[in-house]
Amino acid sequence: MDPDPPSTISVTVGARAWRTHLPDPKRICRHAARATLDQFSRTPWLARAEIGIRLDDDATVRRLNAAHRGKDRATDVLSFPTFDRILEAAPGHLPTGPLPLGDVALALETVRADAEAAAKSLADHVSHLVVHGCLHLLGYDHQNAADAELMEGIERRILDRLGIADPYAADRGRPASVAGGMQVLENAL
Repeated sequence: MDPDPPSTISVTVGARAWRTHLPDPKRICRHAARATLDQFSRTPWLARAEIGIRLDDDATVRRLNAAHRGKDRATDVLSFPTFDRILEAAPGHLPTGPLPLGDVALALETVRADAEAAAKSLADHVSHLVVHGCLHLLGYDHQNAADAELMEGIERRILDRLGIADPYAADRGRPASVAGGMQVLENAL
C-alpha cells in the first residue's frame, strides 16, 4: 500500500440546476480545492487528503445548517471538518493512509444571488467559496479579526493563482468578520 496515495476530491452534484447555471461545476470545484491543497505543498501528508464537495440547493443546505448549526436558513457554504486544527496537530497524530479532511456544501440559489449582487461570475464565486470552505477543513477560521485577516490573505493568494480577482478588495476598511458579505459556517474549532 502506498503510504501517501494521491489526494481525492469528490464532487457530487445534488441539485441538477447547478449544471444549467455553471458549465462543468465538478471541474471548477476540483480545481479550486486542488489549488487550496497546493498552497500547502510543504505539508507532504496533505498529498493523501480526501475532500467531499456537495453542490446542493438552498433547501438542502438550509436543513444542514439547521441540523448542525441551529440556524434555520440557507447559507452559501458550509464546512464540516473531520479534525480540529489539523495543521497544528499533524502529522504526528494522524492515521496512515487516506486522510479525510471533511466536506463542503454549497447552496445554488444563495451562491447565485451573492455572485449577482457582487457582480462576479458564478464560476469565480464558486471557486472562492470552495477555497474558503477547504480552508475551514484545514482549521482556518474567521472568528476574530486576526484570524480573518490570516484566512483572507491565504484566500487571496490562492485565488490570485487561479486568476480570480480579490473578493475582498471592495471591503477594505470594513471589519474582517463581515468582509465579502459571506454567510459562511463559523466553525467551532
